[in-house]
Amino acid sequence: MSAEYATFALAPAIRAGGVLADGGYCVHRDFMDFIVDGRPLLFQLSDLDAVSPLASDIPPAIFTRQVRALLLDAEAPLPGGRYVIYGCPECEGLGCGAVTAVIERDGDDIVWRDFAWQTGETADLELNGYHGTGPFRFRADEYRTELERLLDGEDGRPRRRVLLIGARVAVLARLAAALRTIGIGADITHDASTVPAEELRAYGAVAFGPAIGAPERAAVRAAFASAGVDVAYVDGLAPVIPLLVAQVEHALDRGPLERRRLTGLTATGDEASVTVTSACRVQLLAYRLDRLHRTHTQHLFDGMLEPGTHRIPLDGRAVKGQSFVVARATGGVLVAPVVR
Repeated sequence: MSAEYATFALAPAIRAGGVLADGGYCVHRDFMDFIVDGRPLLFQLSDLDAVSPLASDIPPAIFTRQVRALLLDAEAPLPGGRYVIYGCPECEGLGCGAVTAVIERDGDDIVWRDFAWQTGETADLELNGYHGTGPFRFRADEYRTELERLLDGEDGRPRRRVLLIGARVAVLARLAAALRTIGIGADITHDASTVPAEELRAYGAVAFGPAIGAPERAAVRAAFASAGVDVAYVDGLAPVIPLLVAQVEHALDRGPLERRRLTGLTATGDEASVTVTSACRVQLLAYRLDRLHRTHTQHLFDGMLEPGTHRIPLDGRAVKGQSFVVARATGGVLVAPVVR
């Protein structure tokens, strides 16, 4: 086993939820990801729709138990000293599959080794092992310091609520319902200045409807600034619920750009330009408003992309008029208006 040390850190990450074109939905999950040698460990594996066991929406007692397990202060939950590193974002069972690894002490060091995809009580390393991943040797003091921050409440876990401000109450109500369905809290107001500061601190984003003027927006920003809250501000592009949900999802992702998979999206009537930082599956959807303000949805692309910027030809009929493109990848979503 290599004696070379890897660095260990934690950083907020998301599993992007969303309202799907077929009426289904994916649940939004916030979690702390493992940063190994400056890069999310999840990106070093195959393109997985998965979250770490350090998710923000699990009960505090379970969250603490997960941290204690990774600190090796508790017995391994799986045979052979194996721990779940990433699991299904929709459930907690092994039936959907999980990335597991052996975590052990080696003198004054902590070692993660024998990564595998596991669906039962035991892992088949020959058949399902991640042979190009690890082993990773961490300095125990650095490792413990990062994880113990979570027990001290210094985890930096994101605020999972959004404040909706607009004139079209019916659209706001539908948007709030859609956000709640995927696990994001949402409230509607017309005057944030009357909201107590402690309540404002619960929000991670504010979404404005197009009818909200500059003075009203400035008042909202002033209220949050007075409360000492740094939030993301979203300008709603169109009264299309899946599109607005995608905008909110993107706003809630406060992780640094270099630790995201999906980092760039532009669209014209002829092509979309998509930038990814690691190999992943990308889906492109178009939302178009016709002259009667009806919404038309069309799938544009669904495939694996290698790191870099890719130009994807578009069907001009799908993006004529007032149109928008949504790009989705594991852990991220971007929205862009079609510019001509």
